[in-house]
Parts: sequence; structure tokens; C-alpha cells
Amino acid sequence: MTTTSKQTQRRGARVYVQRFGTFLSGMVMPNIPAFIAWGLITALFIPTGWTPNATLETLVGPMIVYLLPLLIANTGGRMVYDTRGGVIGTIATMGVIVGSEIPMFIGAMIVGPLSAYLLKKVDSIWDGKIKPGFEMLVNNFSAGILGAVLAIGAFFGIAPLVTWISSGLEAAVDWLVLAGLLPLASILIEPGKVLFLNNAINHGVLTPLGIQQAQETGKSILFLLEANPGPGLGILLAYSFFGLGIARASAPAAIVIQFLGGIHEIYFPYVLMKPLLILAAIGGGMTGVAINVAFQSGLRAPASPGSIFAVLFQTPPDSYVGVILSVVGAATVSFLIAGVILRASRKRDLALGNGGDLSAAVAQTEAIKGKSSTLLEGLVGVEAEAAAAGDRPIKHIVFACDAGMGSSAMGATVLRNKIKKAGIEGVTVTNMAIANLDPGEADLVITHEDLTARARRQTPGAMHVSVANFMNSPKYEEVVQLLESKAGKDVTK
Repeated sequence: MTTTSKQTQRRGARVYVQRFGTFLSGMVMPNIPAFIAWGLITALFIPTGWTPNATLETLVGPMIVYLLPLLIANTGGRMVYDTRGGVIGTIATMGVIVGSEIPMFIGAMIVGPLSAYLLKKVDSIWDGKIKPGFEMLVNNFSAGILGAVLAIGAFFGIAPLVTWISSGLEAAVDWLVLAGLLPLASILIEPGKVLFLNNAINHGVLTPLGIQQAQETGKSILFLLEANPGPGLGILLAYSFFGLGIARASAPAAIVIQFLGGIHEIYFPYVLMKPLLILAAIGGGMTGVAINVAFQSGLRAPASPGSIFAVLFQTPPDSYVGVILSVVGAATVSFLIAGVILRASRKRDLALGNGGDLSAAVAQTEAIKGKSSTLLEGLVGVEAEAAAAGDRPIKHIVFACDAGMGSSAMGATVLRNKIKKAGIEGVTVTNMAIANLDPGEADLVITHEDLTARARRQTPGAMHVSVANFMNSPKYEEVVQLLESKAGKDVTK
């Protein structure tokens, strides 16, 4: 097998993992407000909460057993087959909920989209063959009958299977904790985060397991394995002191966004700029986990976004010391390791003329990912896109990412401010998940370079611009210039 074919296979495997992880996280991320609401009610009203209340405590159980899994199932079903998919996914998921004694988050993530897929296939059997006037009758009864069958099948088949799997995973985590080996999980988690699998890891894997553990013990360390902002803070601090050029100048602002705002994606390009810094992320992550293991600390519910405020908000009183020390310890270790790496390579970077430029980091990112380094930032030229679109007016710009909440919201804010500063009116800038893109809604879609192909399939008629860094891409200036050039015809200045 040639080197090229091996690289192609690796790229294909990476894209498949990213797509699968994105799908998993896409079921959870839109429902994070419900998790936060449940965490708040739990933190306030359980017997060990801040203001115990036996009456309001009765909300906790039904929310975790019914509300949260059903929301996930409905979202997963909608991702596959719109409203009908959401409805049948919710129906079928009741089977796994009633058929098990544990919260069925994993079961909902399986049954929801699977049921929607099966309904989609069933509908395709008689698509276009129903006599006029009987469409509603056939559609409603077919979905109802299939939903009932799937709920029964989930009760007897999937619920016991998921219960067994959950028990096995819980036992594995408990073993790692008792053996003092849980910090080793950072060896997999931290590199996965930097490859933009952070949402998939946190909300696709750790959150479902953590919710189950939190229900049994009142808190879970699993909520902190990925969400701890310490490792990223340490790396950005190291760039602030020892970095060069644009990287050093932009690091303090990135700290505000990462540590206070909870958008961890902001520090990923800084690591990809110098891949050896992944050792700092791993070292910081392992330190944070080790401290939480030692202090037996955890969170009541997921901290999303991964802001220090969200982390402290979900911390029970008996875990404040451990959680705070885990953040400080993780930041300290990652700062020390990153500082050594940056200082050691400082002279070489200056000699090569890199200057810590984020553009050079993007080129390195392309090489790491096996892509052509000539496609700086993996960008599709704005001018080329505009030429292909002709005189199409640009009224609505959409930033799209996996969940439509984190990095895309940040990018939308940046561009919105640039458009406002330029005095351009009549253009709206919003953000959403790629799965929710409407083919006729967006005139211009901006995505991360790894997601542009998917966005094109969703909105083939729109202009598309891909960026490597949502925070400071040079393409934003080109977009503003394009809007200004069209101002006479399409927008009013």
C-alpha cells in the first residue's frame, strides 16, 4: 500500500470519527439548558443542596429519568428525519426508559435516531403511492404502529443491553478511580479535544456516564475530565509570557474567551501551531484529574460551556477545594511544560521567521491533518465564491458548527462587530448547527474547514467560506470588503 493511500485512509477514518462524534454531541448540545436547569434544581433542593426542599426535590428524579433522555431522543430523531423522526424517537425511547432502572441517556442516543431512520425507510415504501385524502391517515397510523413496535422492542431488547453496557463502563471507571489510573484518560482526551472532538468526547461519552454516576452519588468526576479549563489556561498563559508575534499578542484575549467564556476551541490553534504542546495539555489534564481523584471531588451536572463560572456553579459544597485546586494545578503544570517548550524553540522560531504567526500554525495544521499546505487555512476564496454566485445579494450570513452554540457563536459576534464598524446595514449574522441549515435561508455560510463539505451539502446554493480559526480569520475582512462592494446594489450603508 502506497503512502498516499495510507494517508487517504487515515483522513477518511478521521472524518468518519469526527462525523460520528459530531452526531452524538449534536443530540446533547442543544439540550444543555435542560441539563443546567436540572443541575440548578438539584443543587438547590436535594437534602445536601444549598436550600433543601422536600417538595421541590421531587422534580429531580422525573427530570433525569424522563425529561432529559426524551429531549435527547427527540433531537436525535429530528436530526435524521425532522419532526416525524423526533416524535417516533421519543415514543420508542419510552421503551428503554421504562425497561431500565438507570437514566437512559445512552439508550436515547441509540433509539432516537435509529427509530427515525426506520420510519424514514418505511415512509419511502409508499411514498407517492397514497391516494389523495388518505395521506394523514396513513402517515399517522404507520408512525403510531411502528412507534409502538419499537417501544416494545426497546423495552425487551435495547434496555437490558444498554443497562449491561452502562454497568460495565461504570465498573471500568470505578476501577480506574480505585486503582488511581483515571488520570491516564487524559492521554486520549486532550489530543482528541485539540482535533475538535471535544464536544463528542464530553457530551457524547462523558456526560451520559456522568449523569448516571451523579444520580447515585450526587456528583461525578467525569464532568471534569474534559471540561476543566485549567490545561487550556496554562497553555495560553505560556504564550502570553513566552510566545512570539501575533500568538503572544492574541493570547491574553484568548484567555478571557477560554477561561471565562468557556469556549475551549480558542486555544486549539495555539496547540496545533506547535504540536509538542499537546504534552502540556496532557500533563495539565492528568494533574487536574489526579487532584480530583485525591479529593474525591466532582460536579453535580455538566459544566457547559467549560467556563470557570459554569464549573464552580455546578460544584457541590464538599468539592470546592478539590475542584479549585484541580483547575489551578492543571493550569500550573500545563503552563510550566508549555513554557519550557516555547522557550526551548524560541530561537529556532525567530531564525525561521515564524514569529509565532497563527498563519504558520494553520499551514502546520494542514500538514498534520494530511491536507495540502497550499490551501492556507483550508479556505475557499471569498472572491472566487462571490464570482461563482454572481450578483446574488448577501442579506443573511450564517456561522455553522457542530452544535451551533460555541465556536460559531463566537465567530458570528466577531464578524457582526466588523460589519457594524464598517457601517454596513441590512445584513444579519446568525449562528446555528450544520444539521439545521436551511437550503434557502443563508446567502453566505461560514464554517470551520473540516465542516465546509457538510455545509455545502446542506446549502448548495449559498456562498461558502471556510476558516481555521473562528476568532481571527483574515477572511472576515474579505467578507466585509465584499459587502462594501455590493453596498450600492444589495445593502444600504
